[in-house]
Amino acid sequence: MTFEEILSIKPFELDSEKKTQVLTDRLLWLSKLHLNNCSEYREIINRLWHFKDFESADEFKSKGLTYKDLPFLPVRLFKELDLKSVEDDQIIKTMHSSGTTNQRVSKIYLDKETSANQQKAMVKIVSDFTGSSRMPMIIIDCPSVIKNRALFSARGAGILGFSIFASKKFFALDDEMKLDVDGLRNFLEVNKDKKIFIFGFTFMIWQHFYKELVELKKLGMEFDLSNAIMIHGGGWKKLTSEAVSRDEFHEKLNEVCNIKDIHDYYGMVEQTGCIYMECECGHLHASIFSDVIVRNPLDFSVNKIGERGIVQVLSTIPTSYPGHSLLTEDEGVILGEDDCPCGRKGKYFKIFGRLKNAEIRGCSDTYADKFR
Repeated sequence: MTFEEILSIKPFELDSEKKTQVLTDRLLWLSKLHLNNCSEYREIINRLWHFKDFESADEFKSKGLTYKDLPFLPVRLFKELDLKSVEDDQIIKTMHSSGTTNQRVSKIYLDKETSANQQKAMVKIVSDFTGSSRMPMIIIDCPSVIKNRALFSARGAGILGFSIFASKKFFALDDEMKLDVDGLRNFLEVNKDKKIFIFGFTFMIWQHFYKELVELKKLGMEFDLSNAIMIHGGGWKKLTSEAVSRDEFHEKLNEVCNIKDIHDYYGMVEQTGCIYMECECGHLHASIFSDVIVRNPLDFSVNKIGERGIVQVLSTIPTSYPGHSLLTEDEGVILGEDDCPCGRKGKYFKIFGRLKNAEIRGCSDTYADKFR
């Protein structure tokens, strides 16, 4: 199945059986594509997985195999190797994961097709939660983070990716990470009758937006964001160290500025576009563009619903690099499939955080490391 055909399907429309067919066809095709075009990927597959070639989809499925049986790469390999399936002159962007000082970072090479498809997928997924109209956007960050558009960090890529939903943008922080109070007041006044879109990384929202609003409220200055929708991601590890749970994050923001419509998301620079949005019930959801498998850390077998293990993420998007099936360094659990009370089909799940001894590399955690 082509990406354009997948794009024509509503992001949370297919049940498990139909989605398995779509993912098996697409991910098998992607595996063969990268096997033929990325020598490093081919060597890894042949040495570790003993695949000399992949069969046709019909032969593959006739053996009772699905996308769950296809090879995966440890996500850390993108820190060690330059993995790409296109020629250098086709690369238009190189995206970098975040990393603390002296850590290696992932390098993700994008051609025009992959970059465009990332954006298309993200629009379809997020629009299911926000609606299709563009909105005035408040970015809880500083403008300098996106100045170099040729070399994206995870933080800059996140901002630019979500900016597609903006009719106009306002960066709420200056380069010293101070809240632009006058600018925020003016922006809200100009757009007081419109739905507002707020985006930021979790720790930065808490540290530089919420805490500042608390202090301003003590001085009698209040901001009403009851007409806003907030999407945030990353940084739960840092908030855990401050004893801030998901529920408290929601409750405290509502107390200080009346915002109720708040959604976390899970994603990574190695699979940009395939984000996993949090629904109204607090569950992260896999769309038609992606899937999540939780594997047993002892033998990498597929865990059942409710069993904690290592998270594997799959994406139908990347053709310029072999990032379609990756074993992360995160621990999670599948909570259910096709039966979330929100009505969206597909798997829904929970992430507990990094596996013990895994490198800390979240975008807002990295920021925190720099400024503390």
